[in-house]
Amino acid sequence: MDNLVLIGMPGCGKTTNGIFLARALGLRFVDTDRELMRRHGKKLAELSAEAGIEGFRDLEADAVEALDLHGCVIATGGSVVYRARAMEHLRAIGTVLYLRMRYETLAVRLRDLRARGVSFRAGQTLRDLYDERCPLYERYAHGVLDCDGLKPGDVVAGLAALKDCKEEGAHT
Repeated sequence: MDNLVLIGMPGCGKTTNGIFLARALGLRFVDTDRELMRRHGKKLAELSAEAGIEGFRDLEADAVEALDLHGCVIATGGSVVYRARAMEHLRAIGTVLYLRMRYETLAVRLRDLRARGVSFRAGQTLRDLYDERCPLYERYAHGVLDCDGLKPGDVVAGLAALKDCKEEGAHT
């Protein structure tokens, strides 16, 4: 295992569980959203407003492709799956694990998508975003963890169990 890469919808717990997982495994933690903000000196919402959706996704992919990391847990932005080049890089440097949650759970967790800097088109609903992104998460994941109803300790244990999977479609 080199890196563990966490993907999934906003609000699924990539950052929170990623921090706990990194501690449990003695690895460093990196959040690609924070890297993107550091790189540009702006908040995600500002970057998205200035660059537009496609421009934001390109900036995100550029930041991800620049990552040269080893021994890390990497939490990604939810929209990273829109750029194949970014996902190919992440798959090359680590094991990609999808933190899957049901739409109903996410709808309760998420409030203001714009304030979170979530990349979505005008008129697009959370349901639309969910339906569009979930197949992409499935496509790029080496392993999938169903997180509904799990406490952080259970999520960390499930992710740790998947950490060495490079076989497509592993689930816990």
